[in-house]
Amino acid sequence: MSSHGNSLFLRESGQRLGRVGWLQQLQESMQQRALRTRLRLQTMTREHVLRFMRRNAFILLTVSAVIIGVSLAFALRPYQLTYRQIKYFSFPGELLMRMLQMLVLPLIVSSLVTGMASLDNKATGRMGMRAAVYYMVTTVIAVFIGILMVTIIHPGKGSKEGLHREGRIETIPTADAFMDLVRNMFPPNLVEACFKQFKTHYSTRLVTRTVVRTENGSEQSTSMPPPSSMENGTSLLENVTRALGTLQEVLTFEETVPVSGSANGINALGLVVFSVAFGLVIGGMKHKGRVLRDFFDSLNEAIMRLVGIIIWYAPVGILFLIAGKILEMEDMAVLGGQLGMYTLTVIVGLFLHAGGVLPLIYFLITHRNPFPFIGGMLQALITAMGTSSSSATLPITFRCLEEGLGVDRRITRFVLPVGATVNMDGTALYEALAAIFIAQVNNYELNLGQITTISITATAASVGAAGIPQAGLVTMVIVLTSVGLPTEDITLIIAVDWFLDRLRTMTNVLGDSIGAAVIEHLSQRELELQEAELTLPSLGKPYKSLMAQEKGASRGRGGNESAM
Repeated sequence: MSSHGNSLFLRESGQRLGRVGWLQQLQESMQQRALRTRLRLQTMTREHVLRFMRRNAFILLTVSAVIIGVSLAFALRPYQLTYRQIKYFSFPGELLMRMLQMLVLPLIVSSLVTGMASLDNKATGRMGMRAAVYYMVTTVIAVFIGILMVTIIHPGKGSKEGLHREGRIETIPTADAFMDLVRNMFPPNLVEACFKQFKTHYSTRLVTRTVVRTENGSEQSTSMPPPSSMENGTSLLENVTRALGTLQEVLTFEETVPVSGSANGINALGLVVFSVAFGLVIGGMKHKGRVLRDFFDSLNEAIMRLVGIIIWYAPVGILFLIAGKILEMEDMAVLGGQLGMYTLTVIVGLFLHAGGVLPLIYFLITHRNPFPFIGGMLQALITAMGTSSSSATLPITFRCLEEGLGVDRRITRFVLPVGATVNMDGTALYEALAAIFIAQVNNYELNLGQITTISITATAASVGAAGIPQAGLVTMVIVLTSVGLPTEDITLIIAVDWFLDRLRTMTNVLGDSIGAAVIEHLSQRELELQEAELTLPSLGKPYKSLMAQEKGASRGRGGNESAM
């Protein structure tokens, strides 16, 4: 009994000492960090300041551009510029968008082909599975946060009569929208996929139907009676009487039918599917595919060098893009009331996901501080805010991850193009939240089944949202249709969508970037094995077979030793 009590006492005292030791270590590390910061500030010279400004010139310029753009816009608003003058004013920002969009197509194709070709099929399958799990988990969490925020804050309290409507929304049946998504995965013409994507259009046709009505109003078939019924005279008289008592009526009505159509814009989903398949085939060709692999690798390198040139124009473009959008707003008062509460709810939800959930996932998997990583992504995040397009931000995202944060190129070339196309955490959160907000302003009580339907539909619809400005509004129709909410009420939130679209694009880009870092950490073993295979070409045997032989030999030695 006494020994058991002693052991318990020793265990408790050891745990207490462990906690005290951990607190002491934390305190010492904080003191050391404070001391280093103080020494750095004391020894800081003009040369250190200039070196810091040179190293972070792009970030400083971009942040300054955002501040100057907002200030300039509010200074020009009292002059009430015409729409033509605002368009002229926004022209430098339009040039930035065009430059970045010019690079998106070759960057997606070249990065995916080289990324797939540089990995073996087994490693690609494992990384693809990890990426799919990460995308699904983060999207589901984002939808849950959106539903939770709109339920707690309840921004749609009241009626929708005082809300401002803006724009017009085209209704699309849910089945057709999802079928278009699958159709776009397999474009029949790769050249056309570079500037067009499939979209179902609708036309009407006249349908004529003949209906025979009897005297009592019931419909009757127009088919003739069998010959046996006309054998006697009585039956013949009855048939003539019945024929005189019927009325033949021709009904003509319009029927809406789906027809094949197209919409302007890069079919990124189709190009991603083709590039992944093409890269895997090139990788499987080994030496025969080396010429194609080198070509796409050189193309990718050339595009990244072009990005390095364009990136210095980005602050100027972002300044005019943000200022132009603020000048386009007709009435700033629309941000008040219910719409202001809705905007606040979306901002809180996006902040919780981007500032809480994503950094927590990064920390739990990599065991590293996520905030220096997010600081390294600041260039891409500010560009995402300015351009409002995750696809247009893709060149900057590549540069930040590969050159700034040192993420393996084999990972970024696979994860980023796919993520920019299918991983839309911010869009999923926004769509679920906006759908329930529209239900609230219509005083429509949603049950658990309908909320679950919204969750599933918002998750699926976010995959189909193209990485272009305000694409979430288009897929919003699918979410509203799934639970029978009025699609025309999307016009209630268009007035603030330009601003919220920028914030959710930043969330989308951050989600893709953290996904690349997480998948790189989880795929270290596959990447190291592949590097070992590349560094042992002179042995004439693959690294894995050598490892298998070595394991077999060690197992054989172990068996011989045990037998002895």
